[in-house]
Amino acid sequence: VQLQASGGGLVQAGGSLRLSCVASGRTFSTLSEYGMGWFRLAPGKERGFVAAISYSGGSSGYADSTKGRFTISRDNAKNTLYLQMNSLKPEDTAVYYCAAARTVAPTYIRVIEDYDYWGQGTQVTVSS
Repeated sequence: VQLQASGGGLVQAGGSLRLSCVASGRTFSTLSEYGMGWFRLAPGKERGFVAAISYSGGSSGYADSTKGRFTISRDNAKNTLYLQMNSLKPEDTAVYYCAAARTVAPTYIRVIEDYDYWGQGTQVTVSS
């Protein structure tokens, strides 16, 4: 399974960005077999949870720092995961990674070790 993240960039504080993550691969059949998540890695910090969504989209969850500002969604027909980021803050600056967990569990997954596949990351920089 290959995950290609895109949509990062430079934005001023208070602005918005929309990240996308497209899944593909020789052994990949459908995104509906995977729980999906977004994580981020900021300088000097460990990779941390941002948001996640269950395989069907029926369950989603957010880190306290992103709740109310970020929205995770998915389009299984397009094999694509999204992260809409609004009211961005300088502390949101990081490399954002999408991840896939091969599971049809009904709830979202926030534990990084439970993910099986990772994208290459997309840089988000928020200026003050």
